[in-house]
Amino acid sequence: MDSMSQNSSDYNTVQTAKDILEGNSKKGRFARLLPFLGPAFIASVAYVDPGNFATNIQGGAQFGYTLLWVIVASNLMAMLIQALSAKLGIATGKNLAEHCRSAFPKWVVITMWVLMELVAMATDLAEFLGAAVGFSLLFGMPLWVGGILTAIATVLILGLERFGFRPLEAVITALVGVVALSYVVETILDRPDWGLVAYHAVVPQFSGSESILLATGILGATVMPHAIFLHSALMQGRIVVRDPKQLKRLFRYEIIDVLIAMGVASLVNGAMLVMAATTFHTTGHADVGELESAYLTLEPLLGKTASIVFAFSLLASGLSSASVGTMAGQVIMQGFLDWEIPIWIRRLVTMSPSIIVIFMGLDPTRTLVISQVVLSFGLPMAIIPLVMFTSRKELMGVLTNSKFTTVIASLIAALIVVLNIYLIYSTITGG
Repeated sequence: MDSMSQNSSDYNTVQTAKDILEGNSKKGRFARLLPFLGPAFIASVAYVDPGNFATNIQGGAQFGYTLLWVIVASNLMAMLIQALSAKLGIATGKNLAEHCRSAFPKWVVITMWVLMELVAMATDLAEFLGAAVGFSLLFGMPLWVGGILTAIATVLILGLERFGFRPLEAVITALVGVVALSYVVETILDRPDWGLVAYHAVVPQFSGSESILLATGILGATVMPHAIFLHSALMQGRIVVRDPKQLKRLFRYEIIDVLIAMGVASLVNGAMLVMAATTFHTTGHADVGELESAYLTLEPLLGKTASIVFAFSLLASGLSSASVGTMAGQVIMQGFLDWEIPIWIRRLVTMSPSIIVIFMGLDPTRTLVISQVVLSFGLPMAIIPLVMFTSRKELMGVLTNSKFTTVIASLIAALIVVLNIYLIYSTITGG
């Protein structure tokens, strides 16, 4: 990531940001914010990836608006966690995986690396499959052809890194914008019951063990382990300052970046579930849980435009998140093992589970949901070390967590662990 920040095409952005942090800029408020926007939008891609499509559509189709509160709560958690991850990179110049390698015994580091690699593979499975399904729905091609196109597009998008961090941030942000705009259109077309939406957004409820499985999947699809590692890496060499006052200012700007990016992601996630609840659950199509059937059912219910917009948003989500997932995988491997491998090898390794799923003929949507549950089980391995490191004064200096922040973040980690244990219990006992 340091090489990205040092590229000559980023020089103006970095210098402008430093002038603003030093108080030497006379730009307007919005213009002062622009140089700092970007990293959170890359991280936010993980929160609107195809795994979210799968869990949110199944949740909305089967249980209506009931699980909307899970999306709201998950995104509030994600905002705090992403802010802590960014703060770690800003304050220390090292990413989360590198801190784990320095602080823990070798056997712990290897164990965490293996678990995070499994999480990365589950992530790539969701992203790769989602983009392949998007290609298939839009152009009528076989899934395996969509998979090959996804791999090619991912390599091309990541190739923008050689031109600096700004072009990559711009393309990823544009793809997130496509997904967001698509769901603005979907929401207008499906005309939800806003009273029920507001009620279920704040009132926690479950409806049987399957709803708990989906709630855990939504949590895993929303608070993504690999995005926690990635955000700290995106910030560690982007704008480097050491003056305490400038560090605080830089973090305040990054908080705004997080709030905007994660706010957009939260609205998109909510819109996905609301669309499924309004279009499928309330019209007697509660069995619509697969991405393909959702696409086919949207057309007679809402018209051709709705189904095309849905497929296009799924494709944009899959392409952007596959690229970001590859970046995160490289950060995890380099951070834990101090070992970098070429991107094309990383892509080849992580696409293999997806190819296996395609050729075995497994249900892509069900596979996506299960992959998101796997992510939820990996969350404590990312959140607990993050809270530990950001609470250490000798590491963080002026950006050390307050006691209140540490308590809230610790409660989030505990909640995730408890939810996963309950998922295991309810699955074994049949609810």
